[in-house]
Amino acid sequence: MATVDLTKDTFDATVGGGDLVLIDFWASWCGPCRTFAPVYQRVSERHPDVVFAKVDTEAEPELAAAFEITSIPTLMIVREGVVLFGQPGALPETALEDLISQARGLDMDEVRRELASRSA
Repeated sequence: MATVDLTKDTFDATVGGGDLVLIDFWASWCGPCRTFAPVYQRVSERHPDVVFAKVDTEAEPELAAAFEITSIPTLMIVREGVVLFGQPGALPETALEDLISQARGLDMDEVRRELASRSA
């Protein structure tokens, strides 16, 4: 699957569903972002059931601000509307594959219970 450009107008429709969504916050002037881009693209092609989105932080400063992005690239993983992972830095391909496996393996009912107990 090709990556999709995520904007403030398409964010809710893309991320709000029950799908597993990876979001790469990037900018064209960022060297590590350009290094990570082909890794992200290759992994996306192996996982057609996962949404691989990209947010250009220069074109979408509101989204970058909403997620308090202060360093790029930053990768976030969202599943069923819950942010499971967020970390700046370019990841190697094997680490990205491992993160996807971990996100898929989570019991989301347990994740929601844990979040509810933390906020109580």
